[in-house]
Amino acid sequence: MPGLRRILIVDDDPALRHSLAEQLEQYGEFAVIECDTAEAGLAVVGHERFDAILLDVGLPDMDGRELCRRMRRAAVSAPIVMLTAADSEADTVMGLDTGANDYVTKPFRLSVLLARLRAHLRQSEHSDDAVLRIGPYTFRPSAKVLVEGPKRIRLTEKETNILKYLQRAGSTVSRDVLLHEVWGYNPAVSTHTLETHIYRLRQKIEKDPSRAQLLITESGGYRLNP
Repeated sequence: MPGLRRILIVDDDPALRHSLAEQLEQYGEFAVIECDTAEAGLAVVGHERFDAILLDVGLPDMDGRELCRRMRRAAVSAPIVMLTAADSEADTVMGLDTGANDYVTKPFRLSVLLARLRAHLRQSEHSDDAVLRIGPYTFRPSAKVLVEGPKRIRLTEKETNILKYLQRAGSTVSRDVLLHEVWGYNPAVSTHTLETHIYRLRQKIEKDPSRAQLLITESGGYRLNP
């Protein structure tokens, strides 16, 4: 479903994995994909993008920390939270050294895991290194580019900031708010400036700019259609 954060769970315990997936999905903000082996996890991150990954240390075919290391080598930038029954400081350090963002000891309370997962998602989404999704495009704010297969669309700094703010908001943003967020308090800049940038953005990203499907005008503002 559009707008949902995609979470990958790699854990060989089916009861825990299914329960965790169901509990996360009941909040209406996550779409969960499940894998029971390291090999399956590596395969799915090779062709799908995730917003965060929950990764068990004790997998049957590979140590979860080695899987984390391989995911990072494969340029997976999503936050990775390791799930483990071991709670020693050495285990935690070893997991973090492989590229994990966090280490959660089993058994855990869902509220605690959820709070930490959301914190990592916020940090990732606000990072200049974030890789976001807008319609058919992969959006890389730090590179100021939208990618669709071999196609690369270069963006100006203002165009990048407009898309970043709209994507983060997830709802309609008024012209005045968007103007302030992108240009700051600048009396020389009017809503006409914003409308010109929106027009140019549509020329770049819409299949038919006269019938916008991604950058939507709504009453009082603009919205990104995910």
